[in-house]
Amino acid sequence: MKKDKTKTEIDAAACMAMFGTLELQPEVRGVVDSMMERLRTLSRKSDGHFLAVDLRVDVLEKKGCKDKSGSATKSCFNAGEIATFLRKIGFGKDTTIYLTQSRWDSSLDALKELFPRTYTKEGIMPMDKKDQFLNPEAPTLEEVIDYYICSESDVFVPAISGLFYANVAGKRISSGKTQILVPADIPGSSASPDNYLSHYVTKQNHLAYSCFC
Repeated sequence: MKKDKTKTEIDAAACMAMFGTLELQPEVRGVVDSMMERLRTLSRKSDGHFLAVDLRVDVLEKKGCKDKSGSATKSCFNAGEIATFLRKIGFGKDTTIYLTQSRWDSSLDALKELFPRTYTKEGIMPMDKKDQFLNPEAPTLEEVIDYYICSESDVFVPAISGLFYANVAGKRISSGKTQILVPADIPGSSASPDNYLSHYVTKQNHLAYSCFC
């Protein structure tokens, strides 16, 4: 019995370490809060709701957005593919989108054409914080900002499959934010977003479920 109790306590500690709320430094928390408030304001036509997409141009270029082993499952999607996916599952042009990309890149234009309210960190970060937080020599700060905004957005779309997606999914599941939509090439003209919920949610196969559910 004592052994089981000890194991339970260890498991609880591990869950808190992985998915619990980490206390951000006040300055970082302030930047995150400011950006979140800006996104909510920009989303006034959609009741303050916004969508976060993990889409980073440098990562897409490295991955090449190619099919995995020739299967129908892709490991990443570019801006044009994400735009088509979102439109087909019912998101309108007034949807506000946050991208994990640091600064605007011309390869993102295809997304902005369909969704004009699409922003990178540079577009919504307070002017006096950009030199400090958009520093390519200190990418960890950007990663922290992306993690929290993607975890707290109304909808999360991982254009890139990987560890960041899994970590954000765990954080969202632990806080009950299960609107995680995984992109796909939709053959028809429209589809229900429920068909593209993350397997972490539909199959409840994320470690976070054993921690909090």
